[in-house]
Amino acid sequence: MSDTTAVTSAANASGIRIRATRTEDLAAIRDIYNHYVRTSTVTFDEEETELAFWEHKHELLAETGLPFLTAEDAGGAVLGFAYAQHWRAKSAYRFSAENTIYLSPHAAGRGLGRALLEALLDASAAAGLREIIAVIEPTAAAASIALHRRYGFVDAGHLRNVGVKFGRSLDVLFLQKSL
Repeated sequence: MSDTTAVTSAANASGIRIRATRTEDLAAIRDIYNHYVRTSTVTFDEEETELAFWEHKHELLAETGLPFLTAEDAGGAVLGFAYAQHWRAKSAYRFSAENTIYLSPHAAGRGLGRALLEALLDASAAAGLREIIAVIEPTAAAASIALHRRYGFVDAGHLRNVGVKFGRSLDVLFLQKSL
């Protein structure tokens, strides 16, 4: 994948650039993700992640040829990130991946989620993936569900009460798109 990918016109008009993640982005990525760990059920992680976690993920995705993208503003500040990781470790799943997209809380509502998803889908297809699976907690992420459906993801399953965070039982919705 090239260092810079095409960006939707809405994001590009705002001076946003989407590119391959670099090591120097990982602290900001950690901070964005940890915000959601602390404040939301969009992730089922209950403990904040360390920089070493993100360094390992960055290395693993690079080794497997899967996309890990960063969105930055004109000044170089990280506004969000997206990646695709293999759905399961068994070799038969090698063409299927789960997608992940997170935005800095102050970056929402600017078309950035759409731009990241478009770039991630393109990069995933270029990496040889055939199926993308979104795993979404439905009560916390209505906008994410709508975004994925807008890009052709279809319902693929609903698991009830499989997670507990902040004392609440949580569901998981699976959405899937063929590339």
